[in-house]
Amino acid sequence: MFHREGQTIILVTFFITVGIILSAQFFVPIDWLRIALQLVAFVVLVLILQFFRNPKRLVTPNFDEILAPVDGKVVVIEEVEETEYFKEKRKQVSIFMSPLNVHVTRYASSGTITFSKYHPGKYLVAWHPKSSTENERTTVVIHTPKFGEILYRQIAGALARRIVNYAEEGEQVTQGEDAGFIKFGSRVDLFLPLDADITVDLNQKVVGAKTCIATLKSQDG
Repeated sequence: MFHREGQTIILVTFFITVGIILSAQFFVPIDWLRIALQLVAFVVLVLILQFFRNPKRLVTPNFDEILAPVDGKVVVIEEVEETEYFKEKRKQVSIFMSPLNVHVTRYASSGTITFSKYHPGKYLVAWHPKSSTENERTTVVIHTPKFGEILYRQIAGALARRIVNYAEEGEQVTQGEDAGFIKFGSRVDLFLPLDADITVDLNQKVVGAKTCIATLKSQDG
């Protein structure tokens, strides 16, 4: 299954690939060059299909857990001052996605969208410390039943050139549902309450809508 954001580029790439393979077959007399051109075209098509894949993730919504919004690797876990919306300290968990990861963004929790804003910006590499505040990005806040308001930020990377955000203010959303897409390498930051108990480690690989990122400390007490 492929994401709707990839439909156009998949079709265009498919027809270009077929054109290159047929053209090479009939008009390139040198065997090694013909095979090389056909192979490269096929590999590009496979990579495009792989990038826009959208595996189904069956989720039973759980108000007591924050799930990973994307597939990738945890690159930041720290307490920071969130300056755009909360303007106070929050726990930040950042997940880096390589071009090989599934790039679907999913809602980390069920709730109501209270803030959704797009910011144009730079295209620093996604792991750069300033990418969270200077890169092209979207900021979305969800009011959840147990954690209060949580914020996630889709951040474009050096290769990413389009962020798709489906969240609209006032909308009721369900944990695990499709929240958007980031094309070609990127990062997502989560900003959680200080009493959230982070359940992942640095450099841990996480799976969107599957891996638990945080629970509430009060549950353990």
